Amino acid sequence: MKHLEKFFKALANRRRLAIIKALSKNKELRVAEIAEQINLSFTSTSKHLRLLHQLDILDRRQESLVVYYRLANPLPLIIKQLIPTISNSRE
Repeated sequence: MKHLEKFFKALANRRRLAIIKALSKNKELRVAEIAEQINLSFTSTSKHLRLLHQLDILDRRQESLVVYYRLANPLPLIIKQLIPTISNSRE
């Protein structure tokens, strides 16, 4: 139950939904690119990304000092089902 609670709390945040939206439209983005798209500081964006990664919603790779994020493969079923709704949202 705790894992589900954390999962749904993660989805109940507009910044994290914006990250999922950005990554659903782009195969992979650097942290700085995501921060710019969601209009948030690099540090705050990194915290949101870390949480989504810990919940297996995002995959990450690092090249030197640059970290790239993409939607996880396989993606949790609930996220797969929500992607069209998230992608079509205005914010």
